[in-house]
Amino acid sequence: MSNRADISANLARVQARIRAAARRVGRDPAEVTLVAVTKTHPVEVVRAAYQAGIRHFGENRVEEGRLKIPAFNEWLAAASDAGQRPTWHMIGHLQRRKAADALAHFDVIHSVDSLRLAERLNRLAGRIDRPPMPILLECNVSGEASKYGFELSRWQEDRAVRALFFDTVRRIVELPRLRLQGLMTMAPIVAEPEHARPVFIALRVLRDALEAEFPTVEWRHLSMGMTDDFEVAVEEGATLVRIGRAIFGPRETNL
Repeated sequence: MSNRADISANLARVQARIRAAARRVGRDPAEVTLVAVTKTHPVEVVRAAYQAGIRHFGENRVEEGRLKIPAFNEWLAAASDAGQRPTWHMIGHLQRRKAADALAHFDVIHSVDSLRLAERLNRLAGRIDRPPMPILLECNVSGEASKYGFELSRWQEDRAVRALFFDTVRRIVELPRLRLQGLMTMAPIVAEPEHARPVFIALRVLRDALEAEFPTVEWRHLSMGMTDDFEVAVEEGATLVRIGRAIFGPRETNL
């Protein structure tokens, strides 16, 4: 299990790499938020990460977050030196039947990948009178069949694909209990980080097109880049990078 010293050292290295990548392209490093992915790591590791200064955590599975987040919050409430409550990001595939739990435990959902899911989240948020949930739209711009998300690998060439997606976005924007804030993608696993660059460029170009079509939406976020390719993602405009292994080491096999 990773300890606080290991996590602190790893975090410092990752943050330095983020700063260097941002400065290479003239970006302010403060524009980039590191989301520490705690999938399969127990709550003790989350505590150590929090004590090392991490304030954004990402979970891939609702059922894991449903157990881990309350346990962490209980520890934080009892801590004598309790600080700011962290932000919890749902970054994995979200099934509609788990939407209620996602609303109850997470602060941001990166992985809205259908109008039906958005409508269910909106409906359930209304029932519990929840403030609007910040969401990102998960977009499959690589065309990989194994990836979740709106299938948008040919949105620039195929007018029908573009029209359908933009119409879907228009309907999601109108949902009062959701606050659309940007896009998310998963790049393919590649041998060299540079090979992921076209995917990150594609998401940025899509975001720019949506910004022109829907200027009242705050398209503030591009969630892209993980341990093996986050520097390239930062160079191409990422505002949220989802990093686990570079901070925590290999995943735990159980909670």
